[in-house]
Amino acid sequence: MLTFCLAGDIPGLSIPEYRSPRRADYLWRHTCFKAFVMEGEGPEYREFNFSPSGEWAVYDFRGYRNGGVPESKLTPGIVVHKTMDRLELGAEICQVLLPHGRPLRLGLSAIVEDDGGILSYWALRHPPGKPDFHHTDAFALQLEKL
Repeated sequence: MLTFCLAGDIPGLSIPEYRSPRRADYLWRHTCFKAFVMEGEGPEYREFNFSPSGEWAVYDFRGYRNGGVPESKLTPGIVVHKTMDRLELGAEICQVLLPHGRPLRLGLSAIVEDDGGILSYWALRHPPGKPDFHHTDAFALQLEKL
């Protein structure tokens, strides 16, 4: 279970309206939350995208930005709570969608769109230069056991 939280002027952001949960591409063009999961030092990794709309996407990569093959075995559970000063998105990922080895390295990030259409990029750690969530430096957390 992952929980992402935005706190602040939520009405000043462009938050997609909730729809029926379904797989969708290009969620990163608007407010969405992302989790990148890699076994050990990789190079393979899986990318999860979660939108406040309830839409989601999962992609498999063989290496740095190599692949992007859509994966849609199991639908993640997404729960969204929104108030004037807080947006919280919970995403439940079935364990079979995670790499099987340990340790797991995680990169957690968010793309936030303001009401003017400007995107900002947030992560636990950015590599040097422009934001790049796929870069191994962005895999900032390590999970030893489930």
